[in-house]
Amino acid sequence: MLALAIVVLLLVLILIRVPVSFAILGAGIIGLFAVGGFGVVDGVMQTVPATSVMSYSLSAVPLFILMAHLLMLSGLLDSLFDAARAIVGRIRGGTAVASIGAGTAFASVSGSSTAAAATLAQTSTLKMIDEGYSPRTASGLVAVVGTLAAMIPPSIILVFYAITAEVSVGDVLIAGALPGVIIACALVVMLYVTMLRDPATVPSGQPSTWAEKGRALGTAAPLALVFLAVVGSIYMGWATPTEAAALGSVAALVLVIARGRFSLAGVGHTLVETTKSTAMIFAIIIGAHVFGHFLTETKVTPTLVAWIGDLTLPAFVIMLCIGIVYVVLGFFMDQIAIIALTVPVVLPLVVELGYDPIWFGVFMVLLAEVGLVTPPMGLNVFVVARSAGRRVEEVFRGAFPYVIAMLAVALLFLIFPGIVLWIPETM
Repeated sequence: MLALAIVVLLLVLILIRVPVSFAILGAGIIGLFAVGGFGVVDGVMQTVPATSVMSYSLSAVPLFILMAHLLMLSGLLDSLFDAARAIVGRIRGGTAVASIGAGTAFASVSGSSTAAAATLAQTSTLKMIDEGYSPRTASGLVAVVGTLAAMIPPSIILVFYAITAEVSVGDVLIAGALPGVIIACALVVMLYVTMLRDPATVPSGQPSTWAEKGRALGTAAPLALVFLAVVGSIYMGWATPTEAAALGSVAALVLVIARGRFSLAGVGHTLVETTKSTAMIFAIIIGAHVFGHFLTETKVTPTLVAWIGDLTLPAFVIMLCIGIVYVVLGFFMDQIAIIALTVPVVLPLVVELGYDPIWFGVFMVLLAEVGLVTPPMGLNVFVVARSAGRRVEEVFRGAFPYVIAMLAVALLFLIFPGIVLWIPETM
C-alpha cells in the first residue's frame, strides 16, 4: 500500500506541473523516509546522486546533444527538405513525402524529437500549405515525423534506455535504425490512404530539373557523411557510442567552420543549450535512482513479477496490456521520465515472459513517443502549432491518422520481434 500511495503522489505532482525531476526525487525521498526514517534518506542521498551519473556510457548523451545543436548552427539541416523534395517532388504528394524523408534524415543526425518538429515546421509545413496541402494534413504529418528522432540513431532516448536497462548502448542504438525506416514508410502509406479518402488534401507534385536535384543532394551530402561516421563506426565495432558521439561532434564543428557559420555567440548559445538539456536529463536520472531505491526497499519488482507469472494469460496478451499502459503514460509524462520510472520494474517481467530487452527498448520508446502527438501533453503538436502559426486542435486532428500508423507498426513489432533484432544480430 505504501508503494501505491507514493506512486499516486508522484502522479499528482506531475499533473500539477511540478518539474518531473523534482517530482520523482521528492516522491522517492518521502517514500524512503516512510520506510526507514531519516537515516535511510541520509544514506541514499550521500551516495546515489553522484554514483547515478558517473557512468561512462552517459557521456554519450551530452555529446549527441552537442552534435545536434552544432548541425543546426551549420544551417545544413534546412537543406534536407530541399534535397528530399528535389528527388520525389514530381510524384503526387511528393512534397509531403519529402517532408517524411527530410524528417528521417534529420533524425539520423539529431536525437531530439522536438528540435526535429520545430525545424521541419519552419520549412516543410509552410511550404506544403503554400502548395495547396490541407493545413491539418501538413502540420499533423510534420508533428508525427518529428518523433522519428527518438527512434533512428543517434537517439538520446534509446541511449538513456540502454543505460537504465543495463544493456549494450550500441546494440540498442543500431536496433532503432530499421524500425525507424519502417515507421517512415508507414507514414507514407497513411499519407496516401488519407489522399484516397480526400484527394483535395494532397495536391499534385512539383517537378525539378536534374541540375536542381544535383545541387540539392550536393548540399545535403555532408550530413550523410556525419551519419555514416557515427552509426557506421558503432555498427562496425570501430568505436563505442561515446567515441562515435565525440567523432560526430567534431565533424559537426568542422561543418560549422566550413560553412562560415562559426561565431563565439553561436557556439556559446550551442553550449548553453547543450548544458541545459543535459542537466535536465541528469536530474531525472538522479531522481529515478532515488525512487528506484525506494522501490527496492518495498520489494515491488519481485512481487509484481511473481504476480504476473501466476497469471494464466499468454505472454502476447500481457505484453499487449503493457503496451497500452505505455501509450497512456505517454499522454501525461515525459519519455525520459517514463523510462526512468518503469524500466527497472517492468523489464524483469518482460525478460521473464521471454522477450529480448533490446527489442523491448525499441517497442516501448515507440509507444511512449505516441504521447508527443496526442493530447493533453502532445509536446510536438504545440511546437509545430507555434512554429507554423496553426491552431493546436487542428494539428492534433491532422496527426491522428499517423498515430494509428505508428500503433500499427508497434503491433507488427510485437507480433514479429525479429524485425527489430535483425540488424543488431548482424553486428
